[in-house]
Parts: sequence; C-alpha cells; structure tokens
Amino acid sequence: MESKRVMATYLVETPHALERAAQAIAGEQSTGTFTAVPGETESLKERYGARLERVTALDEVRQPSLPGAKVPPSHNGVYTRGEVVVSFPLHNFGPSIPNLMAAVAGNLFELRELSGLRLMDLELPEEFAERYPGPRFGIEGTRRLTGVEGRPIIGTIVKPSVGLGAEELGALVYELALSGLDFIKDDELNADPPYFPLREKVETVMKAINRASDRTGKRVMYAFNITGDIGDLRRNHDTVVQAGGSCVMVSINSIGLAGLAYLNGFSEVPIHGHRNQWGMLTRHGLLGMSFTAYQKLCRLAGADHLHVNGLSSKFYESDESVVRSVQNCMKPLLGGYGTMPVLSSGQWAGTAEITYERTRTVDVMHLAGGGILAHPEGPAAGVESMKQGWEAAVRGIPSGQFAMTHLALKQAIDKFTK
Repeated sequence: MESKRVMATYLVETPHALERAAQAIAGEQSTGTFTAVPGETESLKERYGARLERVTALDEVRQPSLPGAKVPPSHNGVYTRGEVVVSFPLHNFGPSIPNLMAAVAGNLFELRELSGLRLMDLELPEEFAERYPGPRFGIEGTRRLTGVEGRPIIGTIVKPSVGLGAEELGALVYELALSGLDFIKDDELNADPPYFPLREKVETVMKAINRASDRTGKRVMYAFNITGDIGDLRRNHDTVVQAGGSCVMVSINSIGLAGLAYLNGFSEVPIHGHRNQWGMLTRHGLLGMSFTAYQKLCRLAGADHLHVNGLSSKFYESDESVVRSVQNCMKPLLGGYGTMPVLSSGQWAGTAEITYERTRTVDVMHLAGGGILAHPEGPAAGVESMKQGWEAAVRGIPSGQFAMTHLALKQAIDKFTK
C-alpha cells in the first residue's frame, strides 16, 4: 500500500501563480499547515506528503469566481485558471471513502489562495475495489429482475410527491402496474412520513402490485424510498424485502457515501441512488465537484442505479453534461461496477429521440412523471408512447414521422409540444 497513490484532478482559479496555489492544496491536505512546524521533516514530507503531478495553465479572467481569495499586494488584476493534478499516498487514509473525501475534498475549498476550485476526477488504486464490492445488480441484474431486454427500462414517479393516503396510493400503483410500466419509484420527498409510515406504504404498494401481477403476469419493480438515519436503513430494507419488494431507493447525499456502502453490505435488492441536493455541490463551475468524480464514489459505494438528469430537461444542466454523465456511469471502474444511468426531469416520449441520438445506448432507465401520468389517454397510453418514442429513435425514424402510424406517440407530441 505504501507505494500506491490516489490521483485527484482539480480545476483551479487563483490570483497567485498556479504553482503556488497547487502547492497550497497539496500541503494543506497532507503534511502542511500555514507555517512550518518542527515535526514536518523532509523525510516525513517525502513519505506522507501530497505531491504535485501536473500543473497546466488554461486561461485568465478579470473577476474572481468566488469571494474571499487573498489577493497579493502586487496583483495585476488577473485570475489564472488551470488544471492541477495532485497525488495522495494511499497509506495516509487507506481504502476508505469517508477518509478519502477528507483528503481530496476537505478544507481545500476554503483556502484563501483560491478564487475557484472544483474536483474534476479521481483515479483510485485497486485496494478500493477490494474494500468496496460496488453494485450487486447494476445494469444486468436490473434487466434480469424486470425482464426487460433490448430497450430502456421505462418508469415513472409517484405523483403527487406527498400527501397520498393508502387508498389513493394503492389505486394509483394498481393503475400504473396495469399500464405496462417496468419501474415505479417513490419521490425523494416521501420516505417514512408520520402521516403514512413506510411499513404501511409497503403493505399498500405490494398489495396493489401483486393484484396487478395476477392479471398481467408482469411484476413491476417498485423502488421504495428507505432514506433515514443509519440505524433505520436495515430495518427499512428488511421491511421491503420481507414484503416481496424488489428495489430500495436512498437519497445518497442524505445518508452519505458511508451510509450507501453500509446498505450495500446487506441489501438483497438493487439500490436506486437518487442524487437530490446534487446541485449545491456542482452548479457553480468553479466550486464543488464534477459528476465524473461523484459517480465513481457512488458506484464504489454500491449504487445500482444513479440519477443523471435528462436531456431537454426542466433543470439547468446542459445536454452535453447529461450525455457525459450517462457515458461515465458505463465506463469500467476498477474492473467492473456497471451502474444503470437514470434519466429523469421533464421527460416524455419525445425526449427519447435526442437521448438515443446523443448517447447511442438503450442501457438506461427512462423515467417520466408527467410525461406518462399526464398523457391525454392516461398512463397506459403514456407508457406506450414512451416505448414508441424509443422504438422510433433506435430505428432512426423521426418521431413525427413515426407518430403518423402510432397513435399514443402522436397524442403525446400533440400534448407536450404545444
């Protein structure tokens, strides 16, 4: 382990020389402090210090991206941006995600030498794969459990997000389960509320799913939101599994990466990873971290499915960023860890065309809330329109042309493009 290192790539903005800013990052996050101390010997720094691997200047700006940087007296008004690669000795923290985060994303965001900092990527040694088994199901396991091959898994979200009682939720899930959907999930806002506790919700939902399955022969996968304190996760998971549930969902940024890894240690069903709160970590281009780095950590910790936003969505993220996120989830990580990207937010049948055109894959979960529930002919037609939208996309037929002979898709286009 002593020779192994973690490589962290940062986008940096600074009023100082790039090399000085990079040295501040390396020193603060390993052996150094704001001034030399007696114990920081050269031999100690050699063995335990972070090391600059590469500094690449990119461009210059006249205004700082973030407040609070300490400007040198001789400052010429220029803020330099660059890519900085720093390596950290693995033996400083071991193959531990929580302690890794303290090293690569700790106090350095507060350094006054910086007017912008973003963690862009991580390269991890194989010891992390030995410690963290990664997704137990991933793309292949989810396809096996849903019985869906050759096309995306089509799903929806329970709406309204909160407020439905047992009678309303049971009726909605029953209708959705009869509609031909592959997947239904709780909204992130609804986990174990006092007005309708998780145990009662699980009983209600599974009763509706089993009833529908008796009619259709198809058992829809339902992701129950089991987000809670660490002590709640096993109890909530067991409640779902003992009732016959086939998926659990957690808000990753609420339970933390350590909570996700803990759940993955015993989960008997796929873990649907929701990234709500992600915007506060990434929306500013010179702060937080990129999804490239984030998804690696989530996959290590065991997310079988991971939200990536959606193309032509209602949120701020660009289509280019969403495409990169889909691709990132599918890249090999330490020899494995395939995680299914989950496309959601403002999705409907018409977004299948651009999604396939840009990503060239059907190994995604495509979730549409209003795009299915608000179809003018009801949820079953909404599901059919999604399948037709994807069929047209994969066959390379423009959706408008395909809609001329496929009524559900035509009705969706008429409804959602007004």
